[in-house]
Amino acid sequence: MLVEKIEHKWLAAFVRTFTLCKVQPGEVVAILAETQSRRVNVDLARLALESMGAKVFEVTLTSPALTAPAPVRSTGASDAIGQLGPVIAALARVDMVVDCTVEGLLHAPELPTIMKGVDGHMPRLLMVSNEHPEILERTVPDPALEGLVRAAMKKLRGAQFMHVTSGAGTDLRIALNKAVVGGVWGFCPKPGMVSHWPAGLALAFPAAGSVNGTLVMAPGDVNLTFKSYLRDTIRLTVENDSVVQIDGVGVDVDMMRGYWKAWEDAEGHRAAYAVSHVGFGLNPAARWDAMAFYDKRDCNGTELRAFAGNFLYSTGANEVAGRHTLGHFDLPMRNCTIMLDDTVVVDAGVVQQAALA
Repeated sequence: MLVEKIEHKWLAAFVRTFTLCKVQPGEVVAILAETQSRRVNVDLARLALESMGAKVFEVTLTSPALTAPAPVRSTGASDAIGQLGPVIAALARVDMVVDCTVEGLLHAPELPTIMKGVDGHMPRLLMVSNEHPEILERTVPDPALEGLVRAAMKKLRGAQFMHVTSGAGTDLRIALNKAVVGGVWGFCPKPGMVSHWPAGLALAFPAAGSVNGTLVMAPGDVNLTFKSYLRDTIRLTVENDSVVQIDGVGVDVDMMRGYWKAWEDAEGHRAAYAVSHVGFGLNPAARWDAMAFYDKRDCNGTELRAFAGNFLYSTGANEVAGRHTLGHFDLPMRNCTIMLDDTVVVDAGVVQQAALA
């Protein structure tokens, strides 16, 4: 297990990232945390910002009581704020928010109000993923990622369809004509921007009824919600966005079935089975094998969503399709071929940068 303490190299990584965010002397920066936040990251953020001359204050909320039927992981939808008006108002008035909550504010219900700002002044927000600082040090944002991610986002916005295939048997078709496209490269220099660290992926939130076909997860593919590499093959049949059949034999299959069923039973609907977002990783510094080097308490596996050439299939909440649930799977898959209309952008797990130019 790695030790969590202040190290100069980790402080330098935070300074580097905040420099890319163009933090200036005198800017007001709020660090949002909760009682279950990884405290070393909160302290590193504060020290780095203060060394850059920013005016820093910290808002630490009590991590709320559990209300879910199963452990909640990898959602990007923190419920720590709990619609507290004074907290939302304070965050909306700063120049920058550094989000150190456990799950992050990317899909939190309060985010749109915070990012709207006050009187024409909008903050920018960087979510620091709840990772050990060694992982953050290794995945310090690269300015070159911005151009690559923006190019991939442009391709996604211009495409009508995504077709994903693999040697394992995946054959998935996704309509993109009404999707909302996003992407992150790890830093946020302008008002109104939201990003997270680690980063480096482009994705789309498809509209309702857009996803159909077969998704075959092979050994070595990743269930990030469970922080595990698959040993079993799992075959998922997807109809009108929703997983309607789960085929396979083994513990990996049983655990996925059980987790989905827990949300279905508790919520009374099948939103947890439906697609949240689809996309592909573009970050050469992010590693597929990274989780093998860390204890589970040290690692949330955020970088595995971004390792170059992965196909990321996620289930759960999708505001574009009008679905809401805390049940969420992030499933990065290797060795897939991704076509946007007639253009191959990922060929058997290898990003085709020329196709994104």
